[in-house]
Amino acid sequence: MSLEIYAENIAQKAKKSQKFLMQINTDIKNKALLRAAELLLEKKDILQKENQKDLEKAEKKGYSKALLDRLTLNEKRINGMIDVLKEVASLPDPVGQIISMWTRPNGLKVGRMRVPLGTIMIIYEARPNVTIEAAALCMKSSNAVILKGGSETINSNRVLVDILKQAARETGFPEEAIQFVDTTDREVVNHLLELDQYIDVVIPRGGESLIRAVAEKAKMPVIKHYKGVCNLYIDNEADMDKALNIAYNAKVQRPSVCNAIENLIVHKEIAEKFLPEIAYYYGKAGVEMRCDEASLSILKDHPKAKDTEIVPATEEDYYEEFLDLIIAVKVVNNLDEAIDFIHKYGSNHSEAIVTENYTKGMRFINEVDSSAVYINASTRFTDGYEFGLGAEMGISTDKIHARGPMGLEELTIPKFVIFGNGQIRDNFGIPKEEEKIEINREACDLR
Repeated sequence: MSLEIYAENIAQKAKKSQKFLMQINTDIKNKALLRAAELLLEKKDILQKENQKDLEKAEKKGYSKALLDRLTLNEKRINGMIDVLKEVASLPDPVGQIISMWTRPNGLKVGRMRVPLGTIMIIYEARPNVTIEAAALCMKSSNAVILKGGSETINSNRVLVDILKQAARETGFPEEAIQFVDTTDREVVNHLLELDQYIDVVIPRGGESLIRAVAEKAKMPVIKHYKGVCNLYIDNEADMDKALNIAYNAKVQRPSVCNAIENLIVHKEIAEKFLPEIAYYYGKAGVEMRCDEASLSILKDHPKAKDTEIVPATEEDYYEEFLDLIIAVKVVNNLDEAIDFIHKYGSNHSEAIVTENYTKGMRFINEVDSSAVYINASTRFTDGYEFGLGAEMGISTDKIHARGPMGLEELTIPKFVIFGNGQIRDNFGIPKEEEKIEINREACDLR
């Protein structure tokens, strides 16, 4: 079978399943998710064995430690996937929810109701737990899903998809609503991106090059974020303990993910006190600091930074999504400069300010144009699970119906529903025998 036919078969099956998805109730969806959680626990050993195959291949190819971390399914992450399935099952079903309703003077009741997007294809790299998160959200929101994971996790994803399909079969959930691209040939993606008659939306999760390639080739809408250049601003009125903990957590806790900070912005009045302290802790964690002239002069010969790699920053560094233990540092004169810096170098993902000044905090929230903006908290919380969404399909930095972490509601859209009692427009109904029909052609053309 050619890749073109293979791609069309997958897309057709997903599209056909939409009819059955709209017929099942919330109880069936929840049972399928909870059964998948049970199977994930039962087949944990098989999953870890297959995941080890993926890791061994990745190591042979010389993947970075950060990428290997994204590939790994340890006990904690498997338990995390089980929690995701249970959490999504516990959330309210958005499908069929009436968002608003109003009555017109003629008695028509006009409302908006949540409905699924349709068939969603998600293209993702490295992280096999995305398979469970994406499928769980699509199942609960009655969307068909086409899962295209990276070649580096093919063995792990096969096990995860088998678990999802078995859970679907055993609970009456339409199995064909869960489609998996079981090939490592990248050409199949190009064929799938042509099939807008079957696939309603594409969500790419991965590096900037992947997302741009998908956005350029797709015939259907693409929900995307190109990269996560997240910024943290330490204000001169910051609490030092909060600032140190947040700056450390946001960079070091898991540097390989898109909500880790890449730029550290520091007010000049607190720089001489704050920078040597954070440099000391960054040094212990192996973080390289790429510094502007002001921060370099503070840290270059400072005893607290003696074990930290301190190098001059380039202009390009401030645009860079390092996804590693590297951070770019900038000293600014005031809040306005910090906000201007974020608007220039950021990617509209997640930004944070550490300050005890309420007015400055609210200015930061109001003026920083990103999908998630924080006061006195780590950007690492930009995550569907952490926000109480159960999981996330991705993090959108687009200015569309979905912005930020995409949960169940973001996988639905409103449609108008109208309840009437025989109302007709302009009293233009079936004429009586003796009446002459006169049609206003101009009005018809306009409306």
